Amino acid sequence: MSGLQRISSETFLMRLLKPSIREISAYVSALQMGWSPDNLRSEAAQEQITSIETDAESFVSNLDDPTAKAGPITLPDGSQVPRLPSIRRWIWQDEFCGHIGLRWKPGTEELPPTCSGHIGYAVVPWRQKEGLATAALVAILPEARAVGLQHVQITTSPDNPASVRVIEKAGGTLIRSYTADKALGGRETLEFRILLAS
Repeated sequence: MSGLQRISSETFLMRLLKPSIREISAYVSALQMGWSPDNLRSEAAQEQITSIETDAESFVSNLDDPTAKAGPITLPDGSQVPRLPSIRRWIWQDEFCGHIGLRWKPGTEELPPTCSGHIGYAVVPWRQKEGLATAALVAILPEARAVGLQHVQITTSPDNPASVRVIEKAGGTLIRSYTADKALGGRETLEFRILLAS
């Protein structure tokens, strides 16, 4: 079986779900088990638990936010920046397995320096190494094309070879190595690009 066939079959088994109140308990359970939806801010898990306890309906509604109505984003250094239009999908295969998000700036592929790529994802630790991140990344690319992007940028740490493999298997090409904005932690970062066929 070729690599693309393997990704295709994994995509068939894995679904990307639009967040809904119906599955919120599975999401909360993952947060309580130590998973964080933010690879740069582990405290985001507790913040989200509190937000869900306060108003679960609004929390779920704000995860799918193509008009950027949900207010500013908190960066790892605690500063806040305007939210970009974005959508979030839950990675689901028999259970909640993580999430993948797409964000963009209308009319351009350019992103502000405080945004670490068009796509971000995080798989729960107990479902890693199953090909789910690659399948989810391949599955969300049509959404990126649908909002008008010609390519997507995805970043990861050079110390995260698993994430590098995920991006490369989905068609990513390394563009550059750079030091991230200080607000994002100032870490060494690899930037990949995936071209989106029209």
